Amino acid sequence: MYLTSEKKREIFEKYGKSNTDTGSPESQIALFSYRISHLTEHLKSNHKDYSTERALRMLVGKRRRLLDYLAKIDIERYRAIIKELGIRK
Repeated sequence: MYLTSEKKREIFEKYGKSNTDTGSPESQIALFSYRISHLTEHLKSNHKDYSTERALRMLVGKRRRLLDYLAKIDIERYRAIIKELGIRK
């Protein structure tokens, strides 16, 4: 599987407060971004995989809602995670 426990722990450690911080918006956004990039690469070679395309759209929506929430509660944290992940241009 592409997303092992070690990889999750590494993402949470880098973007969250600790390696067990799975609930902060930053760590969840980072995890969703990793999954989105993986699914995007998969769809480049499997363009007729519609169930994966649906899952990708759902993940993008979840990440968008989390980003909207983060922008609403703390704009500086929002700007920091956007810059760190390179989501916006």
